[in-house]
Amino acid sequence: MIRFVFRLAALVALAVAVVLAVIDATRSIAASAWVLTPLAESWAAVAPDSLDLARARGAAYLPGVLWDPAATAVLAAPGFVVFAGLALLLYAVGRRPERRRRRIAARR
Repeated sequence: MIRFVFRLAALVALAVAVVLAVIDATRSIAASAWVLTPLAESWAAVAPDSLDLARARGAAYLPGVLWDPAATAVLAAPGFVVFAGLALLLYAVGRRPERRRRRIAARR
């Protein structure tokens, strides 16, 4: 059951990554240049209050050594890259393990 939840979350994250990639591709075609929208900009366009809340909570609860380089790098990365990586990670956690097959050596 928990594997299903991880795989479902991976599917949702992959869908968001595809939507963000299509938006960036459309903007790139319109501008005739590469346009990669940072995650912070996409998040601010959808829900600016939650972005401000996340920044405030992250700065309050995480040490500055972890918050500054890690969170700002994630927020500055293109949104589709972040969500594609998240989808890959969630799918890897929720994947079904391979069954080991025992091979019996042929006796002569």
